Amino acid sequence: MSLVTADKIFLCVGLIDFGGLFVLLGIALHLAYTKTDVMLNHLKNCPAVMIRAPFKNGGPWGRLFLLGAIMGVVTTPRIYLRDEGASTEDLKSFPAHLKRKLVVLQWADWGLLFVMCGLATVVTFDLL
Repeated sequence: MSLVTADKIFLCVGLIDFGGLFVLLGIALHLAYTKTDVMLNHLKNCPAVMIRAPFKNGGPWGRLFLLGAIMGVVTTPRIYLRDEGASTEDLKSFPAHLKRKLVVLQWADWGLLFVMCGLATVVTFDLL
């Protein structure tokens, strides 16, 4: 059985995308286990985050859920500021290097998820 060039490219893109998602999951877990307390200390006046703070003790899934809430507040603060789910002072005092890591992590996740959906669309409609 031989693979056509398009199949080889599809396979490479799929493997790189799948591997990238696992790498980003590992980075997210590392951030969740090492920086959660720092992030919670800086966002202690944000109800959108503090209501989810007990999930810190919920194992890896709970920590990822809490990290997702923090990434949402840090990445799109206007949504949370509008309904008073976040505090302006807390967002200003949040460490810039940590904010940059969270924003890059979230956009990289969205990008890889978009590529994965594109690959699924190609397979579904048999475009190769």
